[in-house]
Amino acid sequence: MSQLENNEPLLINEEDEEEEEEEETAYDETEKVHIVREEDEDDLEHGVGCGGAPPFSWKKLWLFTGPGFLMSIAFLDPGNLEGDLQSGAVAGYSLLWLLMWATAMGLLVQLLSARLGVATGRHLAELCRDEYPTWARMVLWVMAELALIGSDIQEVIGSAIAIKILSNGILPLWAGVVITALDCFVFLFLENYGIRKLEAVFAVLIATMAVSFAWMFGQAKPSGSELLIGILVPKLSSRTIQKAVGVVGCIIMPHNVFLHSALVQSREVNKRQKYRVQEALNYYTIESTIALFVSFMINLFVTTVFAKGFYNTDLADSIGLVNAGQYLQDKYGGGVFPILYIWAIGLLAAGQSSTITGTYAGQFIMGGFLNFKMKKWMRALITRSCAIIPTIIVALVFDSSEATLDVLNEWLNVLQSIQIPFALIPLLCLVSKEQIMGSFKIGPLYQTTAWLVAALVILINGYLLLEFFTSEVSGVVYTGLVTMFTASYGAFILYLIARGITFTPWRFKAESIQ
Repeated sequence: MSQLENNEPLLINEEDEEEEEEEETAYDETEKVHIVREEDEDDLEHGVGCGGAPPFSWKKLWLFTGPGFLMSIAFLDPGNLEGDLQSGAVAGYSLLWLLMWATAMGLLVQLLSARLGVATGRHLAELCRDEYPTWARMVLWVMAELALIGSDIQEVIGSAIAIKILSNGILPLWAGVVITALDCFVFLFLENYGIRKLEAVFAVLIATMAVSFAWMFGQAKPSGSELLIGILVPKLSSRTIQKAVGVVGCIIMPHNVFLHSALVQSREVNKRQKYRVQEALNYYTIESTIALFVSFMINLFVTTVFAKGFYNTDLADSIGLVNAGQYLQDKYGGGVFPILYIWAIGLLAAGQSSTITGTYAGQFIMGGFLNFKMKKWMRALITRSCAIIPTIIVALVFDSSEATLDVLNEWLNVLQSIQIPFALIPLLCLVSKEQIMGSFKIGPLYQTTAWLVAALVILINGYLLLEFFTSEVSGVVYTGLVTMFTASYGAFILYLIARGITFTPWRFKAESIQ
């Protein structure tokens, strides 16, 4: 029988404990939210900890609420909103069922990320640092940083577009980028007041998105019957297949997988007591499910508004993030609150919230892979600069051309698609290992489902990459370079899978087997 099952303290080597204390951690003990609970002795009197489970508590659910909503923002970033509006314009209501199931697949992946963080007390980047040789973890780090930069460029550009609309074009795109860059200092300011204050700000931003896009939904008045059929009846055609692939492909964000495994450590959970870990997992499951349901509804609002207004029209294939507001204004008119500005407010909330979580993710990724010990403001500044500098260049170069911005967005989607296996495969390998997860490793059915979902997402993104490079790459030199890259890329993915099968025991075991 394991020590965790007996609620006995784990015997951890003192040297390992000292080394663990010296390492970079997601949160200091003083920063964590303390969960109000009854004394352990009272729990034991009622059978809790001896096979029982603490009773459900709304107060505890409220205290655990936060990390899932921060995670859900990646499902609502400007890149996803652009995918929603293009899906609605081109495919109408027919891909709503896919949006629902793609969100469910995203939930499964994020729950695995949360499980890893809660059961081990460490996040994915930290675990990768321990489990892979130096060359492999450096490749994983570079890939994670590239994915984060690609995502951040889209998010910052989305905010800059919203600022340009709200200023009636007075502020150019580059000025919006500079304004958005300052959110890193807002983030640092808020973080000094505690994680709950920061989570409250994100809750306001998510509520702003929900109200804005729900308002648009009310103005557009989409067909209820067509909406319901779109959700319940799977339907694909040759015209919508590419948009369908895009809907699934943009759901899994590599940096978000790293982020969620760190965010869940913001709550104080006694990992030495199995039932406390299970309790935390139960509450995080409920919270993450609610958060992604909210994100699904917001995505649904955007998709159906554009389906109602632009499906089967000449404008359907030309709508993008840059011109969407003006098209909405032309279609639905002004009114008391012009829909152009309602759209811009929702887009600004999406861009601002996602850039701040990007800064957050960047801190965990850099700190976890490199074990950098530096002040938070310095690490946030470095993380933000990595994304803002190329974004300002992009804004200056592409400000005057909607077409070139769309091309850039395609390249950025490709950049992020390439990175997906380098977050998913390590995650699935780690949560499947008893040496790492102890009794909280996932079972055979869960493993099979998770690997099937991962394989589906990777294949779909592989299809996107093949389609993109087939249309964009020509010439012997470029073809040769792409071929070499593809071979190296495939070899590294196979290495990660093989490595997962032969992981060496982890020095900080979640459970010791007697």
